[in-house]
Amino acid sequence: MTAFSVKEIWRYPVKSMQGERLEETVLTKGGIPFDRGWAVRDEQSRTIRGAKHIPGLLHCSARYLEGTSAGTVPHVEITLPDGSKTGSQEKDVNARLSKALEREVTLWPLQPAEDSAHYRINETAASQKELEANMRAMFGVREDETLPDLSAIPGELLSEVMEYASPRGTYFDLYPVNLLTEASLRRFQELTPSSKLDVRRFRPNFLIADDEKLSSLAEFSWVGNKVTLGGAALDIAIECMRCVMTTREQAPHGQGAIPRDPEIMRTLVRETKHNLSVYANVASPGAVKVGDEVQV
Repeated sequence: MTAFSVKEIWRYPVKSMQGERLEETVLTKGGIPFDRGWAVRDEQSRTIRGAKHIPGLLHCSARYLEGTSAGTVPHVEITLPDGSKTGSQEKDVNARLSKALEREVTLWPLQPAEDSAHYRINETAASQKELEANMRAMFGVREDETLPDLSAIPGELLSEVMEYASPRGTYFDLYPVNLLTEASLRRFQELTPSSKLDVRRFRPNFLIADDEKLSSLAEFSWVGNKVTLGGAALDIAIECMRCVMTTREQAPHGQGAIPRDPEIMRTLVRETKHNLSVYANVASPGAVKVGDEVQV
């Protein structure tokens, strides 16, 4: 029987910016504490946005400043594409982010779920045709390709994210946890051998290793089941539908560049129905560290 283990743990202090590697964490019902604790709002649309709409976010990186508090989350230090630093405590942080991203933005910590106005999408399509065009741009698919099948998303959650930029009270796309296996990365590399498959393209919380060097979309078979990581347990909910972010260039200062690669989306559409990795809810909170056994 294949033995799985936790190889990497990732937390993303600011939605769509580069994240930080952790050696250990304590999973709560809300996922890794302070994951996606901050996000930027596009002031033109007055809507919280990620790198689907603001690609330059992927050229920035963020880390939490221990011992600080911005209310709901710690303060963050942000490294801009030119290597200079700013942070949520700085008075000019919004001006510097706006200059780096070439649009007016503001930086926001998580707000209470009751603050619906903060999370609402304020820029909506005027017609069905415009909505489809927006969806194709967001998912990075061509007119001759199918849009992803959203039917796996529970109806209440789908309605939530059609009206709001994220489930209210979070900056997640859908679920609090994302798992990716090295087995899937190996299989996907076989399907698109010319692509550079860096784990940062897919932004998981947990990268899962195996002892057999599998080449398969292993985690897809976990959907609907419970998986334990160290002292925590997850309910694997759905396969993760991938968007245009997987194809974007990433050039964070000092971290190694990842080139733009539309072929990744062509392969996702053709071979995996747009999907790679899985989303999960936390069934039982607990401690998880690198090297912990993963039981399926």
